[in-house]
Amino acid sequence: MSDAVAPAVTADLLNADFFTLLGLPKAFAVDQAALDARFRELQREVHPDRFAAADDAARRASMMLATQINEGYQTLRSPLKRATYLLQLAGVDVGAESNTAMSPEFLMLQMEWREQVADARAGKDLAALKGLEAGVRADIEAAYAELGQRLDNASDNQAAVEAVRQLMFLEKLHEEIDNAIFDLEDL
Repeated sequence: MSDAVAPAVTADLLNADFFTLLGLPKAFAVDQAALDARFRELQREVHPDRFAAADDAARRASMMLATQINEGYQTLRSPLKRATYLLQLAGVDVGAESNTAMSPEFLMLQMEWREQVADARAGKDLAALKGLEAGVRADIEAAYAELGQRLDNASDNQAAVEAVRQLMFLEKLHEEIDNAIFDLEDL
């Protein structure tokens, strides 16, 4: 279990950050089992059906808290969303929409990967796509491990921002490869 103490369900939680809300330490490394268990526990406690006979204010608070718990859970269970949220809590904007600058090396890799995917798709080369998928998955795992170190140990927010933006691309590329594999397997 985590070393954070699960807070009591009160109206104060409406203004809590997602880590506090779900009783977890503010860190990239998350105990998934503790997150899942706390989510289910909170959902039971604040489910709107439990407040059907309560006054209007209590029903609204229950609904708002249930919504916040769902949003917090969805954010913290996704490593990419969790990293972005941690940076946001630290006052750092990832700027994914406005800042697309990346290192020349990573840009070259992006171009190579895109060409390989396009070539494999055009050639209906399922083996090549599966090889690319495995390589990209390994790169994603390594990038998340490095990102965790930057966020939890080094507090290197600028490097973490760059890693988050690269992971956004890698996750999208992985999805694109998976879709190409699905399409070819479906033939």
